[in-house]
This record gives sequence, structure tokens and C-alpha cells, in this order.
Amino acid sequence: MTTTTHFDSPAGLERMLAMGMEQGMTEAMGQMDAVLADLASFAAGDSTTTQLLSDTQVRISRIIRGGLEAVWRAHHEPALLPQWLLGPDGWTMPVCEVATEVGHRYRYEWAQTDTDRRFGFTGMLLESLPPHRSVTTETMIGAEGPSSTNELTLTAVEKGTLLSILITFPDAEIRDNVLATGMTDGMETSYARLESLISWGPPGGVRNSDRA
Repeated sequence: MTTTTHFDSPAGLERMLAMGMEQGMTEAMGQMDAVLADLASFAAGDSTTTQLLSDTQVRISRIIRGGLEAVWRAHHEPALLPQWLLGPDGWTMPVCEVATEVGHRYRYEWAQTDTDRRFGFTGMLLESLPPHRSVTTETMIGAEGPSSTNELTLTAVEKGTLLSILITFPDAEIRDNVLATGMTDGMETSYARLESLISWGPPGGVRNSDRA
């Protein structure tokens, strides 16, 4: 990671260095390493883990056995998402409209194969730093009220790619209601399906020509 700071004058730079700016930034980056190490250790198991951070925030973590570029592509390409982002068996993803630029909206819809049940989510892409981070809002289609925010972070680790989603809910009641639906179990099923889709080949590689 590279940080570039611009000062108005050489005197301003010298003043900040004298105050210990360099040492402070070095210590802060060291703390970032420790946080990533702890998070990787927390997600080192074979399944998706859920961590309650506050009344409104939840962190979902999992190590995906696959390359960073491939995991990013699988999350952002409309040809790949419907192949794994399905939750429990018996669902399809007939609508997959991906937001490709900041400020654009996405729309995902799922349908149960043996019933007429259907649901979906829509939202806006707020930040995108491929292949490491994206931030989106999320609202259930047909529901009223404020949206949630999802911060996806991908980090290359020894075992593959550490996936972390920080979800910020409007309030604790909505958080608990969403978790009670079995969200984590559905995500684990999807991530296991994702691992079968991507490969450890060249960066960004996906088996069978994206299985289109």
C-alpha cells in the first residue's frame, strides 16, 4: 500500500515530520496488518462465519479457495453471478443487472424452481476499487424503509482469498430479522458453489470458459 501526502510548503512537511507523522503512519499500517491477520484467523474454518460488531453492524467472513481476481470477477460479471449466487438449492437468478460504475444501480432477483416464490434486491454502487473493495446500498424490492450498506473487501491470503462483507443495517431489529432468515447458511451454500466455479489457474481464471 502506498500513501502520498501533499503539503503546501516544505516547512509544513518538516513540521509534520517533527511531530512524528512518519512513525505514526508506520504504526498504523502495522495495526492494519494485525487486523487482517486476526480476520483471516477468524475466517480460517471451512464455513462462513458471522460476527456481530454492534447493534447495526455484522461482518460476514470466509476464505474462498481461489484467486483474488477470479473471486472479484465472480462477484461482478453478470455471466458468472447466476451460476453461484443462489443460496439453497432449488433457486435460480433470472434477473442479474450489475452496476458497472459508481452511481449506477443494480437489480438482482431470484425465483424458486418449483413454486411461484420470488424476491430480489436493488441498490446503488457507492464505491468500486477493483479487485479489492466495493460498497453498495441494498433494499429488498417491494419493501419500504431505509437501505442497508454492504462493504465487500477481498484480500489475498495464503489459503486463497479472504472475503469480508461488513453489513450496516438501519437498526438492531432489522439486523436480527435478517439474520433469523438463515442468511449465513444460504451464503455458505453460495460460497461453496463459488469455489466449485473458480479455479486456481491464471489470475482471473474461471473453468469451462466462464460456464456460459
